Amino acid sequence: MLRSGLLAFWAVLHRDLTLAFRHRAELANPMLFFLLIVSLYPLGIGPQPEILRTIAPGAVWIAALLAALLSLENLFRSDFHDGTLEQLLLSPHPLPLLISAKVLAHWLVSGLPLLLLAPVVGVLLNLPARGLWALLATLALGTPLLSLIGAIGTALTVGLRRGGILLTLLVLPLYIPVLIFATQAVVAAVAGMPIAGQLYFLAALLVLGLTLVPPTLAAAVRISLG
Repeated sequence: MLRSGLLAFWAVLHRDLTLAFRHRAELANPMLFFLLIVSLYPLGIGPQPEILRTIAPGAVWIAALLAALLSLENLFRSDFHDGTLEQLLLSPHPLPLLISAKVLAHWLVSGLPLLLLAPVVGVLLNLPARGLWALLATLALGTPLLSLIGAIGTALTVGLRRGGILLTLLVLPLYIPVLIFATQAVVAAVAGMPIAGQLYFLAALLVLGLTLVPPTLAAAVRISLG
């Protein structure tokens, strides 16, 4: 049973990744949006290194949050319209497991690229090395949370027409704790202060999300399909 469940998880993951790479334009949109927002800060505020270093933590995380919101709209939309979600619901395998594969695929194509782009963004905003390492750590812990939290809102609004605004209203307040603690960690690192507390809090949120979100997400999908 465990083996068949893992095979089903891998099949859903492989399918979503294959579909994502077939639509490379949609795949690149969150990354380009992320880079565009970050690059506008030096142009709008000025190239002064001190100012850029000060705003860098908030600027990067606001850009990451908005890029995550941009990528959420299509997480379940096509699967809802072509009947894939109904097939997952009828599958003999646990729905939370299958839905978790879709969330993992979403993070791999939208969250992981932001993590890989962080060094470029750090150099652009004159972030020192210790701040850059803190930024990488917070993105590694925080971007999976953005996918997990956003998936719940997407599942609840997938059956609604023009549900993008409602999705933003549902998800954005839940993103605020991640934004606050992640930016505080990078600011503290730049100032030479310890950041273990902020990272532990983000790690605790991630563990809580990995534990509670899959069954909640499965219930949300059932509600939308019902």
